[in-house]
Amino acid sequence: MGFYSAFMVADKVSINTLSYKKGAKAVYWESDGGTEFSMDESDKTTRGTEITLFLNEDSYEFCNEYRAREVLTKYCSFMPEDIFLINANAPVEEKKEEEKKEDTTEDVVDAEVKEDGTASDVKDEEEKEDKGPKPINKKLPLWAKHPNDCTDDEYKEFYREVFHDYKEPLFWIHLNMDYPFNLKGILYFPKINTEYESIEGTIKLYNNQVFIADNIKEVIPEFLLLLKGAIDCPDLPLNVSRSALQNDGFVRKISEYITKKVADKLSGMCKLDRENYEKFWDDINPFIKFGCLKDQKFEEKMKDYIIFKNLDGKYITLGDYIGEDKGDKDNKKSIYYVTDEVQQGQYIKMFKEEGLDALVLTNTIDQPFVTSLEQKDETISFKRIDAELTNNFKEEIAEGEEADKIKEITEKLTDVFKKNLNNDKLEVKVEKFKNENVSSMIILSEESRRMQDMMKMYSMPGMNNEDMFAANGTLVLNANNKLVKYVVDNEDADDVKVVCEQLYDLAMISHEQLPADRMAQFIQRSNEIMMKLINE
Repeated sequence: MGFYSAFMVADKVSINTLSYKKGAKAVYWESDGGTEFSMDESDKTTRGTEITLFLNEDSYEFCNEYRAREVLTKYCSFMPEDIFLINANAPVEEKKEEEKKEDTTEDVVDAEVKEDGTASDVKDEEEKEDKGPKPINKKLPLWAKHPNDCTDDEYKEFYREVFHDYKEPLFWIHLNMDYPFNLKGILYFPKINTEYESIEGTIKLYNNQVFIADNIKEVIPEFLLLLKGAIDCPDLPLNVSRSALQNDGFVRKISEYITKKVADKLSGMCKLDRENYEKFWDDINPFIKFGCLKDQKFEEKMKDYIIFKNLDGKYITLGDYIGEDKGDKDNKKSIYYVTDEVQQGQYIKMFKEEGLDALVLTNTIDQPFVTSLEQKDETISFKRIDAELTNNFKEEIAEGEEADKIKEITEKLTDVFKKNLNNDKLEVKVEKFKNENVSSMIILSEESRRMQDMMKMYSMPGMNNEDMFAANGTLVLNANNKLVKYVVDNEDADDVKVVCEQLYDLAMISHEQLPADRMAQFIQRSNEIMMKLINE
């Protein structure tokens, strides 16, 4: 960083040095950071250099041993030379009498062993060295070793030491390149099992084992900033601005190399170690999907190795899901998905009963990811499992008298439900379900729901989500269900209001979480219904 950075914390700096060369004279240099300095002979008799910083008032914190250790640990943990931190003012404690006796006893025992010819009366050199100061750094970081010389335990230990994360990483990638540039490092895929936006990754950038910065986006591809790792690149230019780095062709090559190595590792794992790839998928898929959104070259390499979990818990590719029944621009292939296996349990049950499948997409990044897939392939369309009622679930209604009757029932039920729910915007649709036990459902078109999700994300003013849903959600009633038939035949009965409210809330519960007040009303109403059943 330049020697004069010392004056960022010091009012004055002095240097007292003596060269190793024969006949050299010691020199004392001093400056207050201005344009002038003084230099004279010194009385120093031992070879080496002492640099003394006379700290300014704003920098007294560095007089604290723990603060000094913190700085040294951050920037110099892997310096290629030993670094010691010695507090010259620390009091030297005298040994206790008991410790002296123990030391004497051990010496006697060692001496007796020597007379037997089996050991030395002098303690091991290692024990003597342990009493002296220890370096705070490791001169040979793990990334400097060849990957073949590193064990799994060493990788895990390095991960714990550097990132203070005691959850074992899923796996890692050891970068080791000498041409056309020198780059070494280790990237870890941490066990996160959470949504990608809340992940706090850390890529530490080093230059000749000296720490430079965390997460420099110009060097590290943006999507890999979600990982944890260390990269050492001695060829990286450090005397330029961040904007210059962004436009530097050499820096782009480094970024592309890192991206390629990650893609090669992941694709290789999918092909050669599919079992572990599937086991890690829930944790690593946010990285991969984010990478596909941010980096076109990465997306090209990974598009055939993106897998999805289906309703049976098996992992399949998009091609496996589509099969031979491919769509086209005018008649797109619908790909159904689930965002909450508990909330959408009724829809999942209906799908399984009809032998249909859907993909499980529970991460926040899945929404922009499937939108990207649709843009790249105009023959597919992603729809949430509750976006529409497919023909698989309903009976075909014949033209003529049956269709006219369904139209008449729809008009009647629309009026009844709007009146009893006090909701003029409610849209009602009547179908004949194959399963007569299903009374009601809520469907919301994929376009409307995506718009609603976007509004939730950005909290657009002047519009709340409940109003948005009321304007676009459709209550689908099953004409074959006895409860629905009861409402049709008894629209003026006293208990029709309770039935309407219950049918609507049951449909809503299967679609999304009820607001607190609505849930309280639903519970109270359910209790009243059960009490009425007991009394009758």
